[in-house]
Amino acid sequence: MILAGLFAGVLFLGLILGDWLYFVSLTPDAGRYGCGIGRTVDRFSLQGLMRLEARVDADGALTLPHGIARYYPEIRQIALRPQYRLFAVGFRTAWPLKGLIHLMPDEQGVRAVCIKRVPWSSAIITLVWFLLVGLGTTAFMITYGTQGGFESLSGLLMGAGILGVGLLVFAFGIVTVMFSYRLESSRLAQVYDELKAVVDDPTSVSSGRPRGI
Repeated sequence: MILAGLFAGVLFLGLILGDWLYFVSLTPDAGRYGCGIGRTVDRFSLQGLMRLEARVDADGALTLPHGIARYYPEIRQIALRPQYRLFAVGFRTAWPLKGLIHLMPDEQGVRAVCIKRVPWSSAIITLVWFLLVGLGTTAFMITYGTQGGFESLSGLLMGAGILGVGLLVFAFGIVTVMFSYRLESSRLAQVYDELKAVVDDPTSVSSGRPRGI
């Protein structure tokens, strides 16, 4: 039994590690991998894409100060992600973000739609955690009530205390996820700014980013 549990734990960690390793890859297929959690719309110029194509290496990769971009002109996509260093300076979260920019030429230039993605393992584990806390607290309160837990003042106070703890844990999880999302989104936005600096003007240091990224 212990051996089976140990094997299940190793398999679970292996699946998470494999999910993250594939997520950080910037191949055409891996660029579309992950749970989409946001999008923003921008506009590039044809001249800007020509400048970008002139700056990338033979594999279409462009190393930026805080990340990396990979340009695939044949499928009209740009994969973008911050650097995920093992011993990076600064706090890292369990919800890293990357972006996949879809390029759609039109009469006014190139419409760029950036989809923000998070690893599937991070999204699924977060959802399961919230379900366990929410459904577990609800189920306990229902069971506690059906067994007469609210029939006395002390039982009522105990039930209120347990409900308060459950709500506090749930709220703490929401705050943690929101803080992590804002932190990782700002890192992705910084790399997006650096990419836009190359697209808009290779001599510029920074450029404005659209709202939402």
